[in-house]
Amino acid sequence: MNTYNENTLPTIGQPFDDFEFTVFCQEKMYPVKISDFKNKWLVLFFYPADFTFVCPTELEELADNYEQFKALNTEIISLSTDTAFVHKAWHDHSPAIKKIMFPMGADTNGNITRGLGVYLPAEGLALRGTFIIDPDGIMQAYEVNSNNIGRSAAELLRKLQAAQFVREHHGEVCPASWHPGAKTLTPGLDLVGKL
Repeated sequence: MNTYNENTLPTIGQPFDDFEFTVFCQEKMYPVKISDFKNKWLVLFFYPADFTFVCPTELEELADNYEQFKALNTEIISLSTDTAFVHKAWHDHSPAIKKIMFPMGADTNGNITRGLGVYLPAEGLALRGTFIIDPDGIMQAYEVNSNNIGRSAAELLRKLQAAQFVREHHGEVCPASWHPGAKTLTPGLDLVGKL
């Protein structure tokens, strides 16, 4: 396994470390490891903090699209440096967060956020990092946003669909803004200079 260090993002195509953490999910708290999700796609969705402003808009949008992710054999785990108890309190009090059915992870010591290079040490918070891991535990995509820029669940779903397509169709690639059913490309000398 890789050993990531702070401020160094993981490498695409490399195995993802088997981080262990506690989640709050559907009125329960329990420990999980990344390897618990083997044979599924996994989206780790880091956000700065519970009881904030942009975060509930992102998480509500994920909750509203959760069934589409599940239909693609994908689990979502949202993560912040809050405790699982704070996740429960937020879930109990926010109409947006009450919709969440996916696990809400607690990275209270910042080990995962540090390991993925998305930790803000002066604040003790995570940046808006999104990581897509395939069923073999291999990192396929990630993006990191400034904390004042919210993400799109629709774009995340599109990236996941593209990652799944290229995994299933070896040799084909997805061009810009590709959506399922759209034309793909097969790289080769015959395409050089023709696109």
